[in-house]
Amino acid sequence: MRNVRFSTVFAATLMIATPLLVHADDNWDQHHPRRAQVNHRLQRQNQRIHQERREGAINPAQAQQLHREDHQIRHEERQMARHQHGAISPQQQEQLNQQENAVSQQIGH
Repeated sequence: MRNVRFSTVFAATLMIATPLLVHADDNWDQHHPRRAQVNHRLQRQNQRIHQERREGAINPAQAQQLHREDHQIRHEERQMARHQHGAISPQQQEQLNQQENAVSQQIGH
């Protein structure tokens, strides 16, 4: 009897919790404006790296290093957002943009 009751409670909990978890994932996927700006810059830098590589302005090793640096910035942005329910603060956006500026200056030089 106790196992049946536990199973029923567990099943009911899953039925209630699952939509909440899905909703939490939806909130994570929504693009906060500061996150969107940072990620748009990272996307543009990725395109620039590929273009500069194709044009011979940077070699494969340089392109790989720049991609690695951008990947680290993206990882940092996600970590920041994870701790703030999907958003980043203006100060964090500024910090990430400064890091992106440093990478940007290396592209094609």
